[in-house]
Amino acid sequence: MILPPNFIARTKPLLGDDFEPFCQALEAEKPISIRLNRWKSDHRPAYESVPWCRDGYYLPTRPLFTLDPLLHAGLYYVQEASSMFLEQVLTQHITEPVRMLDLCAAPGGKSTHLSSLLPENSLLVSNEYVRSRAYILAENLQKWGNPNTLVCNNTPEDLGRLASFFDAMLVDAPCSGEGMFRKDAGAIEEWSVQNVQTCVQRQKELLQAVWPALKQDGILIYSTCTYNRDEDEEQVKWICEELGAELLTVQMDEACGITATDCGYRFYPHKTKGEGFFISVLRKTATERVSRVKPEKQNTKLTKEQLAVKKYCLHPDDYQCVELQEAIALLPNRHAEAMLFLNKNLRVLYAGIKAGVWKGKSFLPDVALALSTELNKNECTIAEVDLHTALSFLRTENIVLPDSEHGIVLLTFKGHALGWVKNLGNRCNSMYPNEWRIRMNLPAELEYNEIC
Repeated sequence: MILPPNFIARTKPLLGDDFEPFCQALEAEKPISIRLNRWKSDHRPAYESVPWCRDGYYLPTRPLFTLDPLLHAGLYYVQEASSMFLEQVLTQHITEPVRMLDLCAAPGGKSTHLSSLLPENSLLVSNEYVRSRAYILAENLQKWGNPNTLVCNNTPEDLGRLASFFDAMLVDAPCSGEGMFRKDAGAIEEWSVQNVQTCVQRQKELLQAVWPALKQDGILIYSTCTYNRDEDEEQVKWICEELGAELLTVQMDEACGITATDCGYRFYPHKTKGEGFFISVLRKTATERVSRVKPEKQNTKLTKEQLAVKKYCLHPDDYQCVELQEAIALLPNRHAEAMLFLNKNLRVLYAGIKAGVWKGKSFLPDVALALSTELNKNECTIAEVDLHTALSFLRTENIVLPDSEHGIVLLTFKGHALGWVKNLGNRCNSMYPNEWRIRMNLPAELEYNEIC
């Protein structure tokens, strides 16, 4: 690996005698790690655990994840291990239900993690400014299946107008990507001192723009995947001095090899089993005006048949049935008012559970309903399928279910929901989103290697 001379000149003083071991680690094989969805499976695989994450595991080799239906069913997420340290930060500093914003959330690794970690009755708002990436974020969170989430596609300025709306906030800031050199060769080619300074300025702008949305005494988690102090410790100092915050600490096991600095925690590949990462946690001290969440009028035009969609929930009394984005949505009672308020003020892609749409007198359930942890399978016609059929379905190819009832059928693989088809007898019409489909060709011989 040929490192840019300016990167060496800037990084060597940070590491001192550790610089050579650091360079050697960049040449080593990068670790492969996954994080399990505790709400969909309690299976504990016989892999090496990620020490700072209850549901994190290292895999001995990299499998072909795309051809595992359980990945598409939301049973696990392929995530870099260092970033899973978010678990320690959050569980030590957020112990009561909160409204939390993940500002730069795509593709969804940290948002799916937050979704599993936040105290019960919390609301997670996951935002991504780039439209195409926001749809990927929405896909991954719908697969994860937690109904207490909302995905939006807004600027930091848009969110900053929601004064004091959030109790906690994660800003995984766009950065120069030095910590990804081993994982992404393109990151080396794009690196420059000028790019570092551009990132520093961009980070300050987005932090300043979104800052009013965090309540006084609210928690800010700031992270990057880079090494330089300009984007890490110096940025944290700027937050404290210019925006108004105090630094908090995180208790950790020293045996993990995590490096504590004056303003946060660093992950170096020669010390920890993971890529480069920086994280810090702060409490907002600055005062802020408070915006009142005005109750939104409920849609009263839904018919009894439309309202009956709630039967697909395990806990139907816990949800409100509303029209949202031209579909029937099921919003958790405890968050419905806030979700409707956000839907009025932001570009919301989905909220709660997107249940489906009515075509005439027929209800066509959405894939998000199938993948939700709230799905009541007792209300569904279910067809358990083999690996080949599951992958054909995920490729949106025609499949045949000769032994299943005609009509809307929920497909499952190893007991886990994948999505819906309309069984016509001689063929099935796929109801899987075309934009989610597997695009790679299937090998001539399929062999299932169980990951989780």
